[in-house]
Amino acid sequence: MRGRVERGVVEAAARVEPRRRYGLVHGELGPDHVLVGAGGEPVLIDVEGTMFFDVEWEHVFVRLRFGDLYRSLEVPGLDGARLGLYAWAQRLSLVAGPLRLLEGGFADRRVLEGIVEAQMGWIGAHV
Repeated sequence: MRGRVERGVVEAAARVEPRRRYGLVHGELGPDHVLVGAGGEPVLIDVEGTMFFDVEWEHVFVRLRFGDLYRSLEVPGLDGARLGLYAWAQRLSLVAGPLRLLEGGFADRRVLEGIVEAQMGWIGAHV
């Protein structure tokens, strides 16, 4: 499996072409990171991870977070190669943490095993 995953990541990275423009990315945008101001305007909060980066990074995260509801947030013109690479990066990241905790004595192993299984399902379908 490791070799197939490595090939998948390398192939996804090879499709990404250099870019000169970046956007402001929150880093973990979700409903718990937006408040409504006194005038009804959305206000971003918890912005310590904000950076100028590829907007596709944020869209992959939001798609992971909202699933089918992401369709209402989708925007045209995103770079498909970057979406593919960042999907790999974020899914692997979601597996790495729980696997490290499972090596130790984490009390609720079933929760972590569920996270790993969900992400490995996506990874397995893409190798």
